[in-house]
Amino acid sequence: MKTHLNTLFVATEGSYLAKDGRAVAVRFEKQTKLRVPLHNLDGIVCLGRIGASPALLAAAAEAGVRVSFLSARGRFLAAVQGYTPGNVLLRREQYRAADDEARTLAIARSFVLGKLANCRTVLLRAARESTDAERSQRLCKAADRLAIGLTEAKTVDSLDALRGLEGEAGARYFGAFDDLLGSPDEAFRFNGRSRRPPLDRVNALLSFVYTLLMHDLRSACESVGLDAAVGFLHRDRPGRPGLALDMMEEFRPVLADRLVLSLINRGQVAASGFETLESGGVVMNDATRKAVIVAWQKRKQEEAVHPFLDEKTTLGLWPHLQARLLARHLRRDLDAYPPVIWK
Repeated sequence: MKTHLNTLFVATEGSYLAKDGRAVAVRFEKQTKLRVPLHNLDGIVCLGRIGASPALLAAAAEAGVRVSFLSARGRFLAAVQGYTPGNVLLRREQYRAADDEARTLAIARSFVLGKLANCRTVLLRAARESTDAERSQRLCKAADRLAIGLTEAKTVDSLDALRGLEGEAGARYFGAFDDLLGSPDEAFRFNGRSRRPPLDRVNALLSFVYTLLMHDLRSACESVGLDAAVGFLHRDRPGRPGLALDMMEEFRPVLADRLVLSLINRGQVAASGFETLESGGVVMNDATRKAVIVAWQKRKQEEAVHPFLDEKTTLGLWPHLQARLLARHLRRDLDAYPPVIWK
């Protein structure tokens, strides 16, 4: 069992990461601002113009600590990681499964079922909590459509058909997303998903938190010996972590979307904490980005009972547990991959 470990986020531009014994030292203007033992970390995420010494990167790789570099806006740039752990036989099974149409469809189906079920739960919870009857009705209607998609996803006989259902369900979910937002501020209205760049504040938050989630899922895959680039729902493409994207589908509503909704609905982020670029893209300022990172870390420390294992653990550990469950399925210790179904 992998213990829950923290991720170190470095967001102050101009910072430099150095090796200090068996620890990472975060230095700014030649002064050490923070020192953290590497054995206390699962990953390091650098946002913006952050430097790192070769000695630190080598020590992190040896300690199994993944170092990810993102742009100031949260776009993934690169990652440094050491030798991949795990049994080579597991990866061979993963590759065989990815080349087998039947096994690929079965695993991809599990990811889609997890996504649709969790999206539906988010909508139904909001419908129950809403004091606006019309809004509650719209959310219930969208949830009913997702229920139909769940039924259809269980019986489709091709990967293309499954992807079509997943795309249609995603459109319905985000079509109802504005009704999930309870902020009276018109600046936090949602008119549809936009990426590269995000065109409003809600999309800026979603894209940033999805990037943080991706870091954790890539680390989870690699920590058990899986190849994060070889997916089942998301097929191979150079530079794309297909398996991590697969696993993201079931986790987006649970970890990412609910966090973004909480930040907006509780007034933890303000409209003034965002900037609009000449290109039309919307980005967070430094203070808002740091507030989101703090909230993300707190979210991961929350405890809940894992729906399949029936064990209480931190939410931040769930990606590692799911990666282990997938590995057990690929080794044929489990008949099917059990996705996270939020209740």
